[in-house]
Amino acid sequence: MMDSLDIDSAQHALGEGQRLLDQRNGTEAAVQLARARQHPATRLAAHNLIERHALPQAFGHWMGVNCEISPRDDIYRFFDGHPTSVNPLRDYFADGVRTLSELMLLLEEVDRPLLKMGSVLEFASGHGRFTRHLVKALERERVTVSDVVPDAVSFSRAAFGVNAFESTARPEDLRWPGRYELVFVLSLFSHLPLGTWGRWLERLLDAVAPGGLLVFSTHGEEAARRQGVRLDERGFFFAAASESQAIDAQEYGTAFTAPAFVRAQMAEWAGQAQLLRFVPIWFWHYQDAWVLKKPCQ
Repeated sequence: MMDSLDIDSAQHALGEGQRLLDQRNGTEAAVQLARARQHPATRLAAHNLIERHALPQAFGHWMGVNCEISPRDDIYRFFDGHPTSVNPLRDYFADGVRTLSELMLLLEEVDRPLLKMGSVLEFASGHGRFTRHLVKALERERVTVSDVVPDAVSFSRAAFGVNAFESTARPEDLRWPGRYELVFVLSLFSHLPLGTWGRWLERLLDAVAPGGLLVFSTHGEEAARRQGVRLDERGFFFAAASESQAIDAQEYGTAFTAPAFVRAQMAEWAGQAQLLRFVPIWFWHYQDAWVLKKPCQ
């Protein structure tokens, strides 16, 4: 993806692109911004200008979604700094589409199609890596998102037009604005310490409408094996470190859980919820998937 641009040349191209846009010369601006998008230091700024002004190289033209990315998006930064990612922008968007397909296939297996869900809460939604694709599938009126990072909430509300509210550090402090047929929680339980793991499970089930579903993911035994992590006698491991730069690592680190641990937490915290489906290494061929159904009464 990169050419021989040095950082000074890339920054000059970015500045020229902005100047040309100010002069309403989109054709020449597109040339400069395409160059600036090839250097890591100016890639995201150039990308967002291209998307905002719908220039010919915009991802939005062929993806049909808002493709602006927040500069504070931890997941984008993960791709941008990953040694295997030769095209971080494309990888970032492809990952969101992949998540959508994995969720849809999982829900088909329990005969609860995503497209028939009247209301969906995406919890711990971040800056919209997945949200933008969910909105395309469901329309924004059926989608609500929530995150503990205020900037993530405001960005998703402005960029995707969804209902959005801030979460809390303590599960007991959170009040739901409604109840939802589907609550989707991707890669939150893979970051929680022992002290809040079961409490969040209980709280999130409270957000599910009667008869609705809670879908969440965990780092399971295969993920632990790949990372060389040894689970304790409960089947649990936690380290105070993650890709997030916005959340205290003691509250949001990296957790690994054996299925036996998750089932024990369900027995203690999930009440009468029914486990409909458990699939190892489902999301991203790495995280385990769990589907719980809340009783109808």
